[in-house]
Amino acid sequence: MTIRMLPEWAPHERVWIGFPSDAEAWGAPLAEAQRQIAAFANAVHDSGKGETVHLVAKGIDAAAVARGLCDDGVIVEDRHIGDIWLRDTGCIIVGSGIARTARNFGFNGWGGRFDYDGDQTIGHELAKAAGLAVTNCDWVLEGGSIDVDGEGLAVTTTDCLLNPNRNPSLDQQAIEQKLARDLGIERLLWLGDGLANDHTDGHIDNLARFVGPNHLVIPEASDVDDPNADVYADARARAEVFGCI
Repeated sequence: MTIRMLPEWAPHERVWIGFPSDAEAWGAPLAEAQRQIAAFANAVHDSGKGETVHLVAKGIDAAAVARGLCDDGVIVEDRHIGDIWLRDTGCIIVGSGIARTARNFGFNGWGGRFDYDGDQTIGHELAKAAGLAVTNCDWVLEGGSIDVDGEGLAVTTTDCLLNPNRNPSLDQQAIEQKLARDLGIERLLWLGDGLANDHTDGHIDNLARFVGPNHLVIPEASDVDDPNADVYADARARAEVFGCI
């Protein structure tokens, strides 16, 4: 039975969205951020795809604000959430077509940059509440650092996954072995640097995304002054050699 991480376009039963809740962390932009995230949750709910939307807030006050901004069908949950970026702090769900399970990876604040209480526990908490079995994985990995085509192929950057601020004891071969074990990844395309000034150290979701099996989309620089022109060109060259663009 093959267990794999599914691609973005696979049907979703539910989605968890983090709701800005911490006034100290957000400051003056908090109210506008709350309105925008609530609008996003409403749009997903109204998409007609039948996807259940869970908006995860921290504290009764923030949860009350969320309920006031959201459609009735959006489920607002009051939980001990840290940063709102659940793509990185939450579990990655894998499945075989018969059963699903949640892979709960370590999280260290994007290489020690941001440390919010709740980031290390929210993934396990949400997965268990959804009735999913949880497997704790013995290394640091953020969901935004990899992308998959659903057929065993993944793409990432050396900038992030080989950065010593994540898993200093793991080399490229060890990371490939862990991705195969935990997410069912059989082939891995390594791109180089991520985008300039990216505090995630080169998350792939800013640079390249699969839009179909073995079909990767990468931006092109608008002009020679684009600070990421060399990054785009290098990524495209690597993808062409790999045969997925």
